[in-house]
Amino acid sequence: MSSPTAEPGPVFSPGHDLGVAIARIGWEVRSYVRQTSVMIFTFLFPIALLLLFSVAFSGMGEIGPPGSGLTMADLYLPGMLAAGVILSGVQNLAIDIATEKGEGGLRRLAATPLRPWQYIVGKLGQALLTGTVQAALLIAVAALVLRIPLPEEPGRWLTAGWVYLLSLTVCALLGIAFAGVLKDGRVASAAVIPVLLGLQFVSGIYLPGYLLPGWLSTAVGVLPFRWIGQGFRAAFLPEGLGVMEPGGAFDLGTVALVLGIWAVLGAVLARLTFRWIRRT
Repeated sequence: MSSPTAEPGPVFSPGHDLGVAIARIGWEVRSYVRQTSVMIFTFLFPIALLLLFSVAFSGMGEIGPPGSGLTMADLYLPGMLAAGVILSGVQNLAIDIATEKGEGGLRRLAATPLRPWQYIVGKLGQALLTGTVQAALLIAVAALVLRIPLPEEPGRWLTAGWVYLLSLTVCALLGIAFAGVLKDGRVASAAVIPVLLGLQFVSGIYLPGYLLPGWLSTAVGVLPFRWIGQGFRAAFLPEGLGVMEPGGAFDLGTVALVLGIWAVLGAVLARLTFRWIRRT
């Protein structure tokens, strides 16, 4: 009589693992949509600021070099696109993950077959989908309501695309990493929102970069936020207006280099700080 043998456990394949990660994206998006107040704030905040700044500074007329035809509304469109990416990536993910951790959600997920990388892919996918809808709404309002001229050259839309994808990746990874050192959602809100708001001001997101002291622009140049705004301005503003940047040019090569470095650094930080259960 043969001895009993243990039944084989479930066999996981790369295709199965990827399918779980994709399914997790759908779950994260549905969970996000159910948070009505968060969703409305995320979608409307950049649009409201663009409308507010455009109306408040409409009396300034033309700004920038003589004959440029640049208005404050034109200048704030790329700025609000950058702000939306930072909001969708860093702020929302940091607060969301910290809240799940504080409420024990991550501890419960640790008892399931879900792997950490699948959870992170779900968060990245949710940020990408919701951030893309937000950016599309912002551009539509800019063109249809404020009559802001949009780029006509396909190359500039291609620039906007890679700047957007790279920027959102950086911000989402930093949001995940930031959440790893926060205790819960209440601590996250108090820590993340003021810090990000201040960094956006000194990085030329809400204030034109040429109004900031040179030493300050140089100091914040080690962070990704200045380069996110500069990349979007390169895509949406005429090429000759690069003279208004702190370095005197849009310099997309440096934008790509800095954001690429931060993407790698963000991935490393997210890997080091993310845990299902917070260390005590």
